[in-house]
Amino acid sequence: MKDLISNQLVKYLEARGVEHIFGLCGHTNIAFLSALSKSKKIRFINTRHEQIAAHAADGYARATKKASVLLTHLSPGLTNAATGVANASLDSIPMVVIAGDVPTHYFGKHPHQEVNLHADASQCEIYRPFCKRVWRVDSPHLFPEILEKAFTLAESGRPGPVLIDVPMDIFSKEVDTALFARVLRNTRKLAKPSLDEETAEKIVKQLLAAKTPLLYVGGGIMLADCMTELRELAEHLQLPVAHTLMGKGAMADDNPLVLGMTGFWGTKFINDKCKGADWILALGTRFSEADCSSWEDPYTFNFPPTQLIHIDIDPSEIGRNYPAAIGAVADLKSALKSLLRIAKKLVPAGIKRPQLIAEIAANRATFIASNKEGIESDAWPMRPERILADLRTVLPRNSIICTDVGWNKNGLAQQYPVYEPGSVFTPGGFATMGFGSPAALGAKVALPDRVVVALVGDGGFGQNPAALATAFESDIPVVWVIMNNHAFGTIAGLELAHYGTTFGTVFEKDGVSYSPDFAVIARGYGIEGVKVESAAGFKPALEAAIKAGKPCVIDVYMVNVPTPTAGHWNIMDIYSPGKKVHHVATPVA
Repeated sequence: MKDLISNQLVKYLEARGVEHIFGLCGHTNIAFLSALSKSKKIRFINTRHEQIAAHAADGYARATKKASVLLTHLSPGLTNAATGVANASLDSIPMVVIAGDVPTHYFGKHPHQEVNLHADASQCEIYRPFCKRVWRVDSPHLFPEILEKAFTLAESGRPGPVLIDVPMDIFSKEVDTALFARVLRNTRKLAKPSLDEETAEKIVKQLLAAKTPLLYVGGGIMLADCMTELRELAEHLQLPVAHTLMGKGAMADDNPLVLGMTGFWGTKFINDKCKGADWILALGTRFSEADCSSWEDPYTFNFPPTQLIHIDIDPSEIGRNYPAAIGAVADLKSALKSLLRIAKKLVPAGIKRPQLIAEIAANRATFIASNKEGIESDAWPMRPERILADLRTVLPRNSIICTDVGWNKNGLAQQYPVYEPGSVFTPGGFATMGFGSPAALGAKVALPDRVVVALVGDGGFGQNPAALATAFESDIPVVWVIMNNHAFGTIAGLELAHYGTTFGTVFEKDGVSYSPDFAVIARGYGIEGVKVESAAGFKPALEAAIKAGKPCVIDVYMVNVPTPTAGHWNIMDIYSPGKKVHHVATPVA
């Protein structure tokens, strides 16, 4: 039996359990959109810009822990989406990108929107540096097989995006439906590698023999969905847990074993604990620069004399930045189950470290006290510490927060307690400004019963305000909290500290600080907008927005003070060699 590729593609996605597709139309993909309009199982989330669609698909995949689907047009659609897809790639988020392309019979003739200055019919190559694989479908009969490979590859090993580039005439060609039926018989779940018994026992014995062992966890914990297994192992052996930025929320912040985030935005206590460990078991982390104080020994990690045990699903990460005394390639969920089983066999009663627990508790209390003035301040513009504290007071324990970059990311990772593991979505590897606002759309679509907040700066929100149109049209009740400091605040603080200028980093007109009225903009899109006028007004505005259960923008002015740090980032030495200068506050004119 024959059928159109476009129809069979929809049926294939339905059979895979795909419920939402994020994207934008173009003349190359409307044959597929027409077929999709007849689906009773898949909802198309229409956006006004491909970057919004890509970030929304990213947030959706983080929430569902399955590959999301992104639909784009060719060249400008691909390049618009590229930032969001690259962000997903660096954070190991599974995504299948389906893009329309020029007709096969026009390859090399430079038809409308083809990029062929240096190679014919090769715009899909734009994605090759950051996608796990790029396919161009030149023959209809190969499409089913490519689809199946794409989903499997996106979700297996180290997850990440893949691209299927489809010339527009392929969507309208007929194919033997038996080819789709064949691939749909394939398994949807692959067995993942675990630790062998000998390696698991070797690791546990080494941790038991260590004097100051420590667990260091990254975003791989959330990707493997093994937060429970991590907590059980940490509690059984009473191991302190430090985390990367992406590892924020791997364990609840009120767990007595959690130290906090390391590196430049970490505290001296946390960095010193890592530096003083004799053995560290690292799980699902690539030891990125900011988390590791630019890999310089005096600040966060010191390998050796500290010895490293590194477990990751991606073998290329083991030994990349630090030498591993023991390295293992394994699925973290399976690995942690093996380690816990061995630990319970070797020490059935577990390990008790009361002095360590007391030390962590004392440091936590000291750190909270150090922020007390900012948390309780009635100053206007608001102190960022108070914004975070009021958020934590109001939001449910299991709420989802999607951050952008700046105070809303670094300050949150340092100071905002996360109680539900895996409930913070942040742009880690690419640190993409503009991520938080649309990512929250995807998270809310995936988790409609959870409160979802986009915590963003005015710079980040201003990059993708059309996310509000999608929220209105698709009834996605996200709450946007804009920490508005009238600047690209973190960069402004850097430039002022090192060069005495803020040129190109602050928003002003004729020397006077300027900001759009984001509440008015929200209302223009058809959703609720609130402009907070005082520190006391923020909390009730947030409570009302959550209670309403509708999309809402809350614009709150914030003083531009730097996120406090005792860590190190060697860009400071590039700007001001030997001066130990970090950021400074930038006054609002």
